[in-house]
Amino acid sequence: MTPNVMPAAGEPTPARFANPLLRLLAATRPPFLLVTLTGCLIGIASAHADGVPPDALLAALTILAALSMHAGGNVLNDYYDARSGADAANSGRIFPYTGGSRFIQNGVLTTRATALLGWGLLAAAIPPGLWLALHSGPVLLAIGAAGLLLAWAYTAPPFQLVSRGLGELAVAACWLLVVVGADYVQRGTLAWTPVAAGVSFALLVAALLYINQFPDHDGDAVAGKHTLVVRLGPERAKWGYFAIVVIAYGWLILQVGRESLPQVAAGAAIAIVLSLNAARELREHASDPARLGRGIRLTIGAALIHGVLLAALLAFNWR
Repeated sequence: MTPNVMPAAGEPTPARFANPLLRLLAATRPPFLLVTLTGCLIGIASAHADGVPPDALLAALTILAALSMHAGGNVLNDYYDARSGADAANSGRIFPYTGGSRFIQNGVLTTRATALLGWGLLAAAIPPGLWLALHSGPVLLAIGAAGLLLAWAYTAPPFQLVSRGLGELAVAACWLLVVVGADYVQRGTLAWTPVAAGVSFALLVAALLYINQFPDHDGDAVAGKHTLVVRLGPERAKWGYFAIVVIAYGWLILQVGRESLPQVAAGAAIAIVLSLNAARELREHASDPARLGRGIRLTIGAALIHGVLLAALLAFNWR
């Protein structure tokens, strides 16, 4: 496939990913899978916090299935954004955070190969998911089906949730399902603890999607991808980020206050320092998104630090 734009510094090229296995692995955007790993850890820890002894095999299979679903969602997102023209039109991207993986645009993978990889990864999550459902309970089938549906419908027609201004809601729902599903596998029943623990983390992941839409604004608008930032415009939309993170940390403190989470879990709110610094970066550079690299990195750090801290605090503080 002939690249339609000159690759920017650091972007993938056919020469860089000549090894076919490395090429397929890199197309899944492995660093971003850390978010799903963190969500699984929160779910496993929330069950442990309620006195459920952790099962290592179940935890490993849960993580495998969740990572496969996330990787498939990443690849299909690239595929559908290539079909819509959103990534090709994105000249303001901040690689590797926004504008997709660039594997299609830079000629590293064909559109067809990208689609096959994405669907294959989603399919690969089904066998471990079915085994886990047989062990833990049928509710896991509904959780897994909802996750697969959201991963597909995020950019795929006819739903195209992100183009309808529902991307943040879909992302928050996906990562809350990761936490609830990981807890359910360990516990064998539904409980409130993973919801209490998972909402703040899920919202911080949604905040990452939200800030990433600012550099992508022009390309998304040209392609008819009507994200919230496209709909509101950068100057109005910048306040939405602040609202998301305030709700996220407010939820955590509320759940601690209601004793749905142990008091020590409030320590995970320390990540608000990073979130508020990211909000300041966005407030200052919303209309100059080329300068948002630091804000995006702070947002990634806030989600991961909050999630890892929350998992650790839950794991080592039984009720």
